[in-house]
Amino acid sequence: MALQNIGAGNRDDAFYRYKMPRMITKIEGRGNGIKTNVVNMVDIAKALARPAAYTTKYFGCELGAQSKFDEKTGTSHVNGAHDTAKLAGLLENFIKKYVQCYGCGNPETEILITKSQMIQLKCAACGFVSDVDMRDKLTTFIIKNPPESKKGSKDKKAMRRAEKERLKEGEAADEELKKLKKEVKKKGTSSSKDGTTKSSSSRKKANGSDEDRTSPTHSQIDEKDVAHEEDEEDDDDDVQWLADTSAEAARKRIQEQLSAVTADMVMLTTNEPEKEKVATKLSDNAENGSSTNGKSEKAATKVNDTSENGGSMHYSKLVGEVKADLKKGATAKELLTHLATLPASAQEKMSALYEALFEGTEKGFAKVAIKRKSYLAAAVSQEEGMQLPLLHAIEEFSCKSTSNALKEVALVLKALYDADVLEEEHIVQWYQKGLKGDNKDSQIWKNVKPFVDWLQSAESESEEE
Repeated sequence: MALQNIGAGNRDDAFYRYKMPRMITKIEGRGNGIKTNVVNMVDIAKALARPAAYTTKYFGCELGAQSKFDEKTGTSHVNGAHDTAKLAGLLENFIKKYVQCYGCGNPETEILITKSQMIQLKCAACGFVSDVDMRDKLTTFIIKNPPESKKGSKDKKAMRRAEKERLKEGEAADEELKKLKKEVKKKGTSSSKDGTTKSSSSRKKANGSDEDRTSPTHSQIDEKDVAHEEDEEDDDDDVQWLADTSAEAARKRIQEQLSAVTADMVMLTTNEPEKEKVATKLSDNAENGSSTNGKSEKAATKVNDTSENGGSMHYSKLVGEVKADLKKGATAKELLTHLATLPASAQEKMSALYEALFEGTEKGFAKVAIKRKSYLAAAVSQEEGMQLPLLHAIEEFSCKSTSNALKEVALVLKALYDADVLEEEHIVQWYQKGLKGDNKDSQIWKNVKPFVDWLQSAESESEEE
């Protein structure tokens, strides 16, 4: 069955995961009794998570013709002869109005009917609640025929918990088996040592006869291998390994293992004692009246700037450097190489980069994140473990910035997650750590919670499939 992406805006996205089957129609009858049968309406409705009666009724309302969906046979009929392209266009309008989220465009929404008989769409990804236009004719049909409530969610959660407990019990049993095997091998080696001394003496007496040259059994081979491994471990314990811990040796090892950019970032900490020595030397020269040269004054101010924040330059100055590079039109690689030369921690650099990219934005933070994702992707892929600093930078900027940044934080996270900049594991870890921290009552965790719940539910559903 041919599949296509849900939503006309996602037609060219090759990696879009929400798909539905292409519409297949068939014209039946003649004259006044001619009808158009949507053959695969049930499959389309399942992909959209909407009742097939809704889409069939929408076609009838828009075309001004009678329409009927038979629940028993699963057939969908619309009076009159209609082209497949025309019905497919009406289906796209139905998806925009009653399926896709008005905030992030995700089709994973749920229809809610309020007490005041208003229809809303709740997004499982970003948590946004969209208000449906009640002037549409289909709204009265939806209110009279509300969608069935999802059942069995509690049972699914209980099943998932039981599966996790079974996995833990299985891991514990495997560890116990490994311990028992090790104990059996140790006992076998102790008995094999006594047996080898006796066999060696008998071999000397026999002088290598054919009867004594029997092949060893599997147990003897295993015992010899175990004994050999234990002898090697004992030999390793006797050797004392020494490593050169000087600054020059550390610099050489780091430059061998890391690139030039990351080596400068790591070696920043080793240069702090040297900076302190320079500062003290400059202060002594100033007291003796020997600091008349302009070069020494510049060096003293430079050391003071770096020593005020524990070896890092002022944060505002760091943000200014990033803004200047962005104004010049620097690429992501050029910007990161320049950042690597600046004396600041990895978290400060990431926070400065994020603030420079998003400062001045009032609305549409997710769109800005998609436009400038190349900078964030390069900063994250430059070194392992940089996703958490990026999440902390998003947290700091959203809390201290305008209210819109705090409202749209879930949309930004989803945009970066779809662009493969952030991974689910790090997002959940950051969220759980934030709930246990000092600012656990912050509004940001309430806004992020629907997105994290959606991530975990999507993972569990993929595991079940």
